[in-house]
Amino acid sequence: MEEKILEMLADLCGDNIVKENCDINMVEADLMDSLDWTELLVWVEEEFGAIMSPSEYTKEEMETPNKVIEQVKKKLAEQGLA
Repeated sequence: MEEKILEMLADLCGDNIVKENCDINMVEADLMDSLDWTELLVWVEEEFGAIMSPSEYTKEEMETPNKVIEQVKKKLAEQGLA
């Protein structure tokens, strides 16, 4: 699952740095914009079945690849999909 998320982030960001540095702040590095965040959440739902609403999260909660992975895992567990 983590590898799939990192692949998707690399695609959205257009840069493999997110796979090499899982603590990079994707917002500050200008790697993701609001449309990318929406695409990511739609992809998570399609790929894993977890429904993640954009209004549930702040950018700070999902600003690094590690934080995205953590939030997806948490949401999967909450929804009984883990």
